[in-house]
Amino acid sequence: MAELLAQAPPVDTDPVAGLVDISLPHEVGLWPQTWESRIAIVLLLTIVIASAWRLVRYRRVNRYRREALAELSSMEQTNSSGREQLLTGLTLLVRRTALTAFSREQVASLAGPAWLSFLDRTYDGQEFSRGVGRLLVSGSYQPIEPNEAEIQSLSRLVRRWIRGHHA
Repeated sequence: MAELLAQAPPVDTDPVAGLVDISLPHEVGLWPQTWESRIAIVLLLTIVIASAWRLVRYRRVNRYRREALAELSSMEQTNSSGREQLLTGLTLLVRRTALTAFSREQVASLAGPAWLSFLDRTYDGQEFSRGVGRLLVSGSYQPIEPNEAEIQSLSRLVRRWIRGHHA
């Protein structure tokens, strides 16, 4: 019997030594695997970029409006200098804003009723030629200075025109 034990192969004491290791799956990539998902991502990125470009363009194109409104608010805050000076400031502000928004050939030569008619056309109203907007042309030349209510009404009209005029 001693001979049999000497001839027998040695017994392994580690039961896990004969197991085969499990193969791990491939790593999952961050890029989507289906074409539909890839197309959806590209379309979404295109929409986001186009929207951002339009927003930046809109803000750049309308920057003169924001600056004119800020100047108008500043003029209204410093109303202590007098109604005549506010009227002159409103007249110059409307003229500068129109020169910025429209071509020089279209605006620079206009005066009097033609100027008021132009403002009405770009605003779709009649408040300049038939309302308080007439003060922009004749206010400085009247023998009696316009009252506070007329100046405030003109200021509101100028604010609406700056916000809503169109080419």
